[in-house]
Amino acid sequence: MTARILVAEDDPKQANVIRMYLENDGHSVLAVADGRAAIDQCRARKPDLVVLDVMMPLVDGLDVCHVLRAESNVPIILLTARSTENDILLGLDVGADDYVTKPFSPRQLVARVRALLRRSGVSTGAARGPLVVGDLIVDPDRYEVRVDGRAVALTAKEFGILEVLATEPDRTFTRAQIIDRAFGFDAGILERAVDVHVLNLRRKIERDPTEPRYVQTVYGRGYRMPDAGS
Repeated sequence: MTARILVAEDDPKQANVIRMYLENDGHSVLAVADGRAAIDQCRARKPDLVVLDVMMPLVDGLDVCHVLRAESNVPIILLTARSTENDILLGLDVGADDYVTKPFSPRQLVARVRALLRRSGVSTGAARGPLVVGDLIVDPDRYEVRVDGRAVALTAKEFGILEVLATEPDRTFTRAQIIDRAFGFDAGILERAVDVHVLNLRRKIERDPTEPRYVQTVYGRGYRMPDAGS
């Protein structure tokens, strides 16, 4: 079963990345941009879990959390830039089940969501099959890559880039999109660094790195993975 997740985040870019990562993990996601909408949608839609930013317009996240907790036991994860012990304890005191401090990795958030859903007894469709493109197999759950039947050891950033491209074959991703999807808001990586990781990735997975089958350059745009891997 797919978990229904409400994301309350007023930054459109962050909300979109969170939504994308959670949807890729098998969940149904509704995003809202203010605290009032978060309360209204929770009452109307009864989500399985709420991801709640603390700093939001109309009603802040702590007040939203307080209201929701008085009405239901829905699991709540707070997103906060306030990382002091007192701030974290305040969030937990008003009813949050977990917290993630900004900046954060979307992968970390997805892992927290999975853990909290398990603890709350919600069955999810988080398990995914491997991504298969031609003779390339990318298994996000096992963190494994195989090419022509052989296992390939990749760094975390190389794996992240490959997973992004394999998720949507034939789509061209800009370097900025790759950074957002693979590394998250706190990536600390420049767009030029993506090119370096791609070069290293090609050395490991391509038969001929100068004529790549899997990670191809789209000049003036970014990178793509052809659907058939050829």
